This record gives sequence, C-alpha cells and structure tokens, in this order.
Amino acid sequence: MRVVVALGGNALQRRGEAMTAENQRNNVKIAAKQLAAVTRLGHNLVMCHGNGPQVGLLGLQNDAYARHVDKSVTPYPLDVLGAQTEGMIGYMVEQELGNELPFEVPIATILTQTEVDPKDPAFANPTKFVGPVYSKEEAEGMAKQMGWTVKADGEYYRRVVPSPKPKRIFEMRPIKWLIEKGVVVIAAGGGGIPTMYDESGKTLVGVEAVIDKDLASCLLAREIDADYFVIATDVPTVFVGWGTPDAKAIKRAHPDEMDKLGFAAGSMGPKVEAACEFARMTGKRAVIGALEDIEKIVKGEAGTVVTTEVNGIEWY
Repeated sequence: MRVVVALGGNALQRRGEAMTAENQRNNVKIAAKQLAAVTRLGHNLVMCHGNGPQVGLLGLQNDAYARHVDKSVTPYPLDVLGAQTEGMIGYMVEQELGNELPFEVPIATILTQTEVDPKDPAFANPTKFVGPVYSKEEAEGMAKQMGWTVKADGEYYRRVVPSPKPKRIFEMRPIKWLIEKGVVVIAAGGGGIPTMYDESGKTLVGVEAVIDKDLASCLLAREIDADYFVIATDVPTVFVGWGTPDAKAIKRAHPDEMDKLGFAAGSMGPKVEAACEFARMTGKRAVIGALEDIEKIVKGEAGTVVTTEVNGIEWY
C-alpha cells in the first residue's frame, strides 16, 4: 500500500519541553522507530510533519536579533521560517529514519510550496498555534510587546497566526517521480511553505501564515493516490467528551457522522476535517491515532477509522 503519515509538530517537540536540538532529535528518533515499521511491512511511506513549535521558536530568535542586535534588520517572514523548518526537520527525520532502515532504502525531503487563496477568511481570524507555550500572564505580555494574537491551548497559551486552506502543492511532479522509484518521501512539512500569486496573477510570493499540516497532508495523499491516510497524534483515538468521566472512544465512523460532532478548531478539529475529506473524496480509509500504535494502525487494529464503508459510529 501507499501510506501517507502526517506527524504532529508536538510529537517532535513535546509540550512544555525545552526547545533544544537535542530534545527534538530524541523525539525524532522515537518517531523514526515507529515510521520504519510502515516500510518494514512492505508499504510505500510518504511522511508529512507539523512545525508549529519550531517555526514559532525561529520567529522568536529572529525577532530577538532584530530587536537587540541590529534594529535595521527586518525579521524573516513566516514563509521563510517555514522553509527553514522543512529543511531542519527533514534532515533529522532523514538521518534517524535512515538509521532504522536498510541502507538501500532511499529517503528524500522535498521543500514544498503550497498555494493558498489571498481571500481565504483565515487571514481575518488567526487560529493556528505556533511557538512555545506560555502562562496566561506571559502570553498577554508577549502579545502586547510583539503585537501578537494569543489564544488558550489547553492549560497554556500560545501565539496564533492565520491558517488558510491549501489549494495546490507545486512540487507534485517530483514528489510522484520519487515515490514511483521507491523513495521514502518527506513532503508538505508544516503544511508546506505558504505562497500565493500576486495581483498580476503571474508572480508567486510568500505569505505570512502557517498552513495546517493535516489538511495539506490530505491534499498530498489525494494527489498521490494514497491507499491509506494516517494522522499520528498523541492520543490513541478520537474521543467524544474528552477529559470528562463520560469520554467515549470512536472506533469507526462515517465522515458525515464525524462532521456532526463539532471538534474544536484549535485541536482535533483540523485532524477530523482532513480525515473526513480524504475518506469522502477517495472512498478510502483515514485513521487518527497514536504514533506509538502506528504498526497496529496500518494493520487496521488501532486508532479511529474514518470511512464511507460504515454507517453511523462504532465505539470501542
């Protein structure tokens, strides 16, 4: 099977954990061991990853330099920072995945530009979390100092930026060429580098935004005709009533039924939306589950399966 696995940025940089290269590499090693299992099962692996914590940290470092070292420097925009994270995370994943797989298995990272619509309503309502977590007081101070928009992310607060929907991935041809040659491809990192055409409609330019990696991964999975779309996160299944005594885990569900449940836009919402879109548009299965269960997920033994093959919802 051709399997697309979308890995969250927080799986590579744990919540509340010091944002160091060493910590990120240790997390990548853990992820690589799980991802290698997909290839060992004989599947063609295409991997996508989030970059929220990483792009946020680069933004802080970038802004600190401009403020305290050289005030004449204009901080790099989010599209450039997104490109930097694709290279950084891709490098670590390539290396650690290569340490898990036989030498003859080729691995490649593709810097991926993703087109968005300049009229997307997301630009008027930032929702995408980026960067480290803060207490409420710290976040409010950063918002005042930096001109940010901040919102609650669980018990913490984080910066939010626009998250327009992906329209097109420009590097689809080389991605398909590599897949056809049996390469493990890492693409659409962080949802891809956000780009749009200027008013002339002829010149491609970067955009100050971060694209949701699950929606971009769904687009990629559809474009390459993936057989299976896996969204790997830090929970074993999708829950209804998460965090309450009445929480229930979903085993399998029709996308229409998942749509009715109304998951939060800042957490499980984009994952469910991406899974439903893939299942509805392809007739194939999408699964949301824990990274450590990836082998079972690919075998159909774990996670929440979103599929048009069932009516209603089946519970664990």
